Amino acid sequence: MIGLLQRVTRASVSVDGETTGEIGRGLLVLVGVHRDDTEKDVGRLAERILTYRVFPDSVGRMNRSVLDETAAILLVPQFTLAADTKKGTRASFTRAAAPDTGERFFLQLIKLCRARLERVETGQFGAHMQVSLINDGPVTFWLES
Repeated sequence: MIGLLQRVTRASVSVDGETTGEIGRGLLVLVGVHRDDTEKDVGRLAERILTYRVFPDSVGRMNRSVLDETAAILLVPQFTLAADTKKGTRASFTRAAAPDTGERFFLQLIKLCRARLERVETGQFGAHMQVSLINDGPVTFWLES
């Protein structure tokens, strides 16, 4: 699994003009699922998202996690993260999980994050979404399980 984690001052996602998720300070995480991913990968990515140290401590070093800060998370499914872009000028999606598996793992990721963090918002799996954010730093990390 892939999590493109971005520290934000605010972020939102909408579908057909309706906001499905919105946060203030926290993490926007775009989530991709590979066809070879397992439930173990879901758990590992959840753990990394929740504990990855991206927020500054009292001396300005990135030593604090979203759990330490009691910040929020906005999880947005993005199957294009699993694309193979090594050749040509058009992406191949043969490495991406089938939609039913991708959705199941995305829902499981939401459940695991919500079990440990009060504020977890989401995008809508399979929908055409508009995502807005203000990246803080900018701070962006590519996480894989």
